[in-house]
Amino acid sequence: MKWNSLKTKAALAFTALLSTLAQAGPDLGAAEQQATNWSAIIMFAIFVGFTLLITKWAAKQTTNTADFYTAGGGISGFQNGLAIAGDYMSAASFLGISAMVFMSGFDGLLYSLGFMVGWPIVLFLIAERLRNLGKFNLSDVVSFRLEEKPVRTLAAISSLVVVAFYLIAQMVGAGQLIKLLFGLNYNIAVVIVGLLMMAYVMFGGMLATTWVQIIKAVMLLSGATFMAFMVMKTVGFSFAEMFNQSIQVFSKVHDVSLDKAAEIMGPGSLAKNPLDALSLGLALMFGTAGLPHILMRFFTVKDAKEARKSVVVATGFIGYFYLLTFIIGFGAILFVSNNPQFIDVAKMAVTGKLELVGGNNMAAVHLADAVGGDLFMGFISAVAFATILAVVAGLTLSGASAISHDLYANVFKKGQTTPESELRMSKIATLGLAIFAMILGILFEKQNVAFMVGLAFSVAACANFPVLVLSMFWRGLTTRGAVIGGIVGLVTAVTLIILSKAVWVDTLGISETPVNPFNGPAIFAMPLAFFCCWFFSVTDKSARAQAERKAFDAQYVRSQTGIGISGASDH
Repeated sequence: MKWNSLKTKAALAFTALLSTLAQAGPDLGAAEQQATNWSAIIMFAIFVGFTLLITKWAAKQTTNTADFYTAGGGISGFQNGLAIAGDYMSAASFLGISAMVFMSGFDGLLYSLGFMVGWPIVLFLIAERLRNLGKFNLSDVVSFRLEEKPVRTLAAISSLVVVAFYLIAQMVGAGQLIKLLFGLNYNIAVVIVGLLMMAYVMFGGMLATTWVQIIKAVMLLSGATFMAFMVMKTVGFSFAEMFNQSIQVFSKVHDVSLDKAAEIMGPGSLAKNPLDALSLGLALMFGTAGLPHILMRFFTVKDAKEARKSVVVATGFIGYFYLLTFIIGFGAILFVSNNPQFIDVAKMAVTGKLELVGGNNMAAVHLADAVGGDLFMGFISAVAFATILAVVAGLTLSGASAISHDLYANVFKKGQTTPESELRMSKIATLGLAIFAMILGILFEKQNVAFMVGLAFSVAACANFPVLVLSMFWRGLTTRGAVIGGIVGLVTAVTLIILSKAVWVDTLGISETPVNPFNGPAIFAMPLAFFCCWFFSVTDKSARAQAERKAFDAQYVRSQTGIGISGASDH
C-alpha cells in the first residue's frame, strides 16, 4: 500500500512538474530589434540558397500526387527517421528547453522527457499499421472501412485545427528570432518565413520538405554537439564539476545562498493543480500519435519495416538532442549569466531578476556567441531559423493534403478527380495556408510559443488519437461513433482552450477571471471523445454499421501483413 501511494505521489509530482514548465514555457515576448548581425545574415543566406536549390531539384522529380505528398514512398527508414527528428526538434525545444534549464536547472530536463514519452506509443501501436493501411495521410487510415465523406471531413478539419495551432507557434518564434538577430521588422520577418515555406512546399512537395528537414536536423545536431562539447571541455568532461560550478555561479548571479542555489538540481515548483499536470502529461504522451505532419511521414517509406526503423532512428536522435539541450542550459548558467555583454541591465532594474539581451529564450544563442564567437552564433541563429522553416513546411504539407486530398478529391468530387487537378488544388491550398499562417503570425506576436505547441498536442490527443486508435484496434467502431466522438473531442478541446485563463484572460482580455480554471483540456476532452466513440458505436444498429464491423477482419489482415499497399515509385 505504502509503495503504491509513493508511486502515485511520484507520478503526480512528475506530471505536475511538466505542467508547471509548460506554463512557464518559452515566451519570446516582444523581442527588441537589434543591430544587424552580418555573420548571421550571411549564414542564413547560404542556408536558404542551398535549400532552394534542393527545392528546384525536387520539383523536377515531383510529377504526381504520390510524389507531392509522400515523395513517392522512396525515402529510406534512416532518412525518414532523421527527417522526423528534424520535424520534431522545433525551435521551441532548442531555445525553450535550454532556456528553462538556464533559469531553473533540472526542471527543463523533465519537460523534455514529457515529449519523449509519446514515441514508444507511436512505435508499438501505430507506425507499422499506419503504413500498411494508408496512402497519403491520417484520413486514409480512418476511412479504410468507415464511410468516406463524414470521416474524411472530420479528420481534415481536426488536422487543420492542429496545424493552425502549431503554425502560430512556429511563425511567432521565427518572427521574433529574425527581428532580434537581423534587425528586421517583425511583420517583414513573418512574411519572409511564409514566402520561403510556400516555395518549398509548392514546388518541391514532400521530397524537398524531407531533404530540408534532414539537412536541418544534421546542422542542429552538429551545432548543439559542438556547443555541448565546448561546455564539457571547460569542466574537464565531468558532470559533477559542471553541476558544482553551476550552483556557485547561480548563487552569485541570483544573489541567493549556496543551499538555495543547490535546489536547481532537484524538481522545482510543482503545479498547484494536479489536474493541469495530468492533462499536460496526457496531451504530450498521446498528442504525438495524433499529429498529422508526423503521421504523414510514415507514408514516405516503402513498407512497414522501414516505418518501424524510422521511429527507432527518430527516437535515438531526439533523445540525444534533448540531452544536449540540458548540457547547453547548464553551460548558459556558466558562460552567459555572469557575462556583462549578454545581460540586459535596464530590464533587470525593472524586474529585479536576471534578464538576457533579447529575452531569456536567447540563452542558447548567447552561449553560441560565448563558445564560438560571432560566426558560430550566426550559424546557430541560421539553424534555429531553419528549424522553424522545416517544421512549418511539414505542417503546411499536411494542411494542404487535408484540403486537397480529403475535402476536394474525396468529399466534394467523390474521388472523380485526376491526379493533375488534385496536385493543382494542393498548390492552391499551400498558397492559402501560407497567407493564413502569415496573418496568424502577425496577430499572435506576443503569444507564448511553448503554450501554443502544447495546445496543438492537446487537440491532436483529443480529436485525432481516439478515432485513429479505435479504427485500427476495435472491431465495434462505426462511422456514427467515430464522427460524433471526433467532433465531441475537437469541440470540447477547442472550447476549453478558449475559455481557459491563457486565452480568455491573457490573450482576449474579456474578463479578469477565466470561465475554465484549467489550462489543459486533454484530461476532460480525451476520455469524453473515447466514451462517445464507444457509446454511439455500440448503439448503432444500422445495416451500414454491421457491414463496417464485418470489414474489420480484412482491415486487420492488411494492417498486419501489408498485402495490397501502395509501393514506392522510382526516382
